[in-house]
Amino acid sequence: MRLIAIATLVVLIDQWTKHLVSTKMELGQSIALIENFLHFTYVRNPGAAFGMLPYQTVFFIAVTVIVAAAIIYFYRILEEKHFWLRLGLALMLGGAAGNLIDRLRSGYVVDFIDFKIWPPVFNIADSAIVVGVAIFIISFWREQGPGEERS
Repeated sequence: MRLIAIATLVVLIDQWTKHLVSTKMELGQSIALIENFLHFTYVRNPGAAFGMLPYQTVFFIAVTVIVAAAIIYFYRILEEKHFWLRLGLALMLGGAAGNLIDRLRSGYVVDFIDFKIWPPVFNIADSAIVVGVAIFIISFWREQGPGEERS
């Protein structure tokens, strides 16, 4: 149940922010929040991270569905005591679902978070995926311990 709640919260925040950006900003418009550091810049990304593989929408939809199924499977087999691993998976699922909605609806993903010191513009879904992966990897490493093998 927590998986669905966390993933749904990520999707709702992601879709709400994308809606605000796409209805309140012009495509390509950039609003400085912290000059030369953090801007909201409205772009449409038809590809993956850094715009790789543009217009491969069917491919990205298929990969997302497969990844989402794997996340749900692993979430279900993890014991409840693995809170951080499960949280990481839930964030990844919510992020994947948020971007999947965009791809299904329009064939591109709305991006707007623009750190001027780092090239890609991204969104809440992307952030949830990155944070989820980081939490998962750190938790997995800490639970397993360096040099130990998992049985």
